Amino acid sequence: MSKVPKNPEEIFPGIIDDYKGLFGEDLISIILYGSAASGDYIVGKSDINFMMVLSEGGIDFIDRAFGLIAKWKKQNVATPLFLTEAYIKTSLDVFPIEYLNFQNNYKLVYGEDILKDLSFDRDFLRLQCEREVKGKLLLLREAFLETQGKGKDLRQVMEGSLGALVAIFGALLHLRGKELPHQRREVIEQVCQTFGLDMDLFAKLLDITAKKSRAGRPEVTGLFKAYLKEVQKLWKIVDTLDREDVST
Repeated sequence: MSKVPKNPEEIFPGIIDDYKGLFGEDLISIILYGSAASGDYIVGKSDINFMMVLSEGGIDFIDRAFGLIAKWKKQNVATPLFLTEAYIKTSLDVFPIEYLNFQNNYKLVYGEDILKDLSFDRDFLRLQCEREVKGKLLLLREAFLETQGKGKDLRQVMEGSLGALVAIFGALLHLRGKELPHQRREVIEQVCQTFGLDMDLFAKLLDITAKKSRAGRPEVTGLFKAYLKEVQKLWKIVDTLDREDVST
């Protein structure tokens, strides 16, 4: 059985050899992103995420990677993102939050550093923040009703939604001209300080989702309702960010 690495860098040489051998000159870059790049990596729990940037010709043959994907999953390597440089550059207006977060937390493993010089239109970024926050609020309300307030189910909802919310937090800090921290708790602390959100609440949510703290159903239900209020507060903040705010 393959051993899950204690440090993701342990598998870099093998990943490079395998994908370079498979795609040759069509392999432009291998980039590590996510918790394994940010310092939030937990051995045996966290996936190891790679972005494989291929040439326009190479992207047509991603089926060659079937065997490698199965091989590396045994070491908690998630199915990589297969992209081209053109796809990335023409997606910055549609997915600015995603690429901003890639740029904030990544390690170049092989090849060209295609993330370093990406720039983001602030209007596109603010609009996606508004859309994402409002969408998350609707989904959280729906999930609250569907779970009927059951503690275990609510914890799963909070764990799933908090990661997505942290990505939005990073974008909001960027809009305010703040330097983006790398670890999720630091991102949350910074956004709470900047926008007046309840850090005590988010600290409790982080501890519960990381299983550092236990809470019964009444407490989890109360926390979830408070979480809903903070997300509602956040969309109102985002909604009032106008061109003057995001250009400072």
